[in-house]
Amino acid sequence: MALLLRVTVACGAILALVTVRGQAANPTTEAFGRNEIVPDLIDVAPEQTIKITYPQSDVEVSLGNQLTPTQVKVRPKLCWEVEPSALYTLLMADPDAPSRSNPEMRSWKHWLVGNIPGADVDAGDVLADYVGSGPPQGTGLHRYVFLVYKQPSRIVFNETVLSSRNPNRGKWNPAEFVKDYELGVPVAGNFYQAQYDDYVPELYATFTDTA
Repeated sequence: MALLLRVTVACGAILALVTVRGQAANPTTEAFGRNEIVPDLIDVAPEQTIKITYPQSDVEVSLGNQLTPTQVKVRPKLCWEVEPSALYTLLMADPDAPSRSNPEMRSWKHWLVGNIPGADVDAGDVLADYVGSGPPQGTGLHRYVFLVYKQPSRIVFNETVLSSRNPNRGKWNPAEFVKDYELGVPVAGNFYQAQYDDYVPELYATFTDTA
């Protein structure tokens, strides 16, 4: 049985879609299911992959690869296929807080930006500043999930804006957020996994805001 390989170019990266026996195998959808992000965080997996790179540490997010808190401490660069004139919302969440076996703080809000024109995240409305991975010692691997939603229109968000110094981000429900603002299903996503390293105490020391 021959394989049909269809290759598309998006955001400077080559993405391959392999079709076997007439059935398309979407790598993003498959990875979200295999790693149980569906249903732990969302009900429907995205089909498109966000290209996510951390220029300072020269690493890239790749559908569940393992990175370190040290490598992801500085805000990454993101790119995804966009529709002309569309606005998007980006979120990043950890459903494994404080651990995957005991996620009583699910989910921890790491980053939230709305009204993004195209893929220009810097031009969006920051609702929660980026905070890198800080998994507690001894809690194993955590999943850090990025999702992009296409907005129906410009949104006036009724959210408390969080600085990177504010650690009050636990027990956040992305599904409720998406429902409240009628964002539908994610159009793109990606994720990595990380566990404790020596940078985590440094990250915790930056949390100085309590309001």
